[in-house]
Amino acid sequence: MLSSTLATAQKTMTPELLWSVERLSVMGLDKDGSTLFLKVSIPNIEENNFDSKYYKMPVSGGDLVEIKKEEVKAVDKNVSSDGKYQLFHKEVHIEDIKGKDVYKHLDKSDVYVFSDLDIRHWDTWQDGSYNHLFYKKVGSEDEEGTDIMPNEPHHTPQRPFGGDEDYVWSPDGKSIYYVSKKLKGKAYANSTNTDIYKYNLETKTTENITEDNKGYDTNPSFSTEGALAWLQMKTDGYESDKNDIVVLNQGVKQNLTANWDGTVRSFLWSNDGKDIYFTAPVDGTIQLFKVNYPGRKRIAPIVEQLSKGQFDVTSIVAQQKNTLLVTRTDMNHAADVFSFNMKNSGFKQLTDINKDLYNSVDLPKVEKRYVTTTDGKQMLVWVILPPNFDASKKYPTLLYAQGGPQSPLSQFYSYRWNFQLMASQGYIIVAPNRRGMPGHGVEWNEAISKDWGGQVMDDYLSAIDEVAKEPYVDNDRLGAIGASFGGYSVFYLAGIHENRFKTFISHDGVFDTRTMYGTTEELFFINHDYGGPYWDKENETAQKAYNEFNPINLVSKWNTPILIIQGGKDFRVPIEQSLSAFQAAQMLGIKSKLLYFPEENHWVLQPQNALVWQNEFFKWLKDTL
Repeated sequence: MLSSTLATAQKTMTPELLWSVERLSVMGLDKDGSTLFLKVSIPNIEENNFDSKYYKMPVSGGDLVEIKKEEVKAVDKNVSSDGKYQLFHKEVHIEDIKGKDVYKHLDKSDVYVFSDLDIRHWDTWQDGSYNHLFYKKVGSEDEEGTDIMPNEPHHTPQRPFGGDEDYVWSPDGKSIYYVSKKLKGKAYANSTNTDIYKYNLETKTTENITEDNKGYDTNPSFSTEGALAWLQMKTDGYESDKNDIVVLNQGVKQNLTANWDGTVRSFLWSNDGKDIYFTAPVDGTIQLFKVNYPGRKRIAPIVEQLSKGQFDVTSIVAQQKNTLLVTRTDMNHAADVFSFNMKNSGFKQLTDINKDLYNSVDLPKVEKRYVTTTDGKQMLVWVILPPNFDASKKYPTLLYAQGGPQSPLSQFYSYRWNFQLMASQGYIIVAPNRRGMPGHGVEWNEAISKDWGGQVMDDYLSAIDEVAKEPYVDNDRLGAIGASFGGYSVFYLAGIHENRFKTFISHDGVFDTRTMYGTTEELFFINHDYGGPYWDKENETAQKAYNEFNPINLVSKWNTPILIIQGGKDFRVPIEQSLSAFQAAQMLGIKSKLLYFPEENHWVLQPQNALVWQNEFFKWLKDTL
C-alpha cells in the first residue's frame, strides 16, 4: 500500500501518482463462500512491470489479510464437480508457417510464409500455434493432458482476449463446453461466428450446440439446476451487435433479453437458478440488472434495473443471499469491492485499497448534463471540472472523443485516458455520449456504423459548442483528444472544425480508410462499419466511407498543431495510419510531433512507457494550449 507519509504530501493527481494506484482483481471465494480472495497489482516503475500481493477478507467486510499466493483457496471452476479432472489451456503447434519450421536445416531464418489471411491479430503474428483446451486427472503428474481439439487449427480460448471464461464443465462432470471460432483464413478474418461446443469425455465426440446462430456465442455458464446460459450476438461480422442472454434447458432455448432495449456486458446465475444478474451500460454508467428465468415455460421474462448512481459496476463476483458482491469504479476511483443489498438497493464498500492516496488529493467534480443535438435528440455529456473549481476563472477545455466506436463512455477509470488526472492539471473535460454509445438504446448504439463522418461529428461539435457557452470555458484554448475511433475523430475534426480548436492529440487513429482496409486484420469490423471494400465502386455506402468520411481527404484544410501517437505492435489500427498523418502534417508545415512506442499495441501497458505517454501528453498541451 502507498504509505500515508508519501500520500499526505500530495495535493494534485500527477502521472506519477496515477501510476502508483494499486489495481484490484477478484480471484474468487472459498468453498463455503465466507472468504473472498483478492489480487492487488502494484506498478513497479523501476523494474517496468507489476508486483503482486494476495489478500483474503470476510465477504461481510473487514480487514484485508495479506497471504502468500499458495494460500489462496478460491474455488477452482476448472475442476469437475466430482473432483476428478482439471481443465487448462496452452499453445499447441499445428501448422508450419515459419521458415525454420518448413526448412528444418535453415533454423536461423525468421521468415513467415502465408497463403491465406488471418496472418496477424491485434499484436501477434500467426506463427502456426493455437490455444487448445486440455483436461487431466487432478493430482496427475501428466503435464501433457488430453487435447480435446487434436490437430485443429482453431483457438480455445479465443485470441487475443479470451481466458477461462471460454470454457466450463457440465454439472455432472461428463462434458466440457467451450467457445471457438472454427474457421480458417479469409473466413476467420471476415466473421465473428464463434460457437459453443460440447465435448463428451466418454465418447470423445464434439457437438456444436449454437450452430444456428451466425454471430458471437460466448461465456457459457450453468445454473445450479443444470440450465446453460451464454451471451449471443445474432449478426455475423458485427462485433458490437446487441448482446443477449440465451438459456438452453433440456432442448428448450430462450432469449431472455430479446425484447429489452439494451446490450449485456456480463452475467451471473442466481444461487437458486431462477434469475440471472447482469451488468449493462445505461445513461453513461454501467449498472446492475436482473432478468428472471421462467424455466422451460413460454413466459416472457422481465428485465429489472437494480442499481442507479454515478458509477460503473464492473463485475459481479457472487451472490450471498440478498446481497451481491461486485466491483465498482467511477472517474475518480479505481476498482474496489462493494456489496449490493437487493432489498434496499444500497451499496457497502468492502475494500478501499487506495484510500490514503485518494484522501490526499483534491478530487475533480464530475457533472452530468444533456445537450440537444442537431437532429433534436438529447445527448448525455460528462463534464469533468478541475479540483477546487472556480467559476469566475477561465479554463482550457478538452473535447474527449471515445474509441470503439461502440464502447460505453461511462464511469470508467483509465490509466491512460484518465479524466481525474487531466482535470487535476487544470483542464475541463467534455466527454459526450455521442452516436454509437451503448446505454442509450439499440438504435443510438447502431447509428455510428457506416456513418463515421456524419451525425457523430455534429454530436461532438454540439457538445463542445454548448459547454463553451459557459463563462468559465476559455474559447481561445480548446483542444480535441482521442484514441482509436477517437483518434479517427481527431483527424477528421482537424479538417472540419473551422478554427474551434487550438490543438489536437490522436492516438492510434484511423487516418486513411483505404489503407486501413488494406492493413487491418479483423476485416469483419470494417466490412460492417464501412459497408464493404474500397474497390466496390457500385457500393455507395462503402464509397462514402473511403471518400467523404476519409480524414486523408481533408488534410488540405489542416492548420492546427497535432500530436500523433502510435504503437508499433498495433495491428488493429496499423502504424501506416499515424506515419501518414505525421508526414502530412510535417510537409504542410504544421507544428506536429510523433510519439512512437515500438513494443506497445493498441494500448500503452508498460509502466515506464505509460509515464512517458502522460508526460508528453501534458507537455504538448502546455506548449500548444
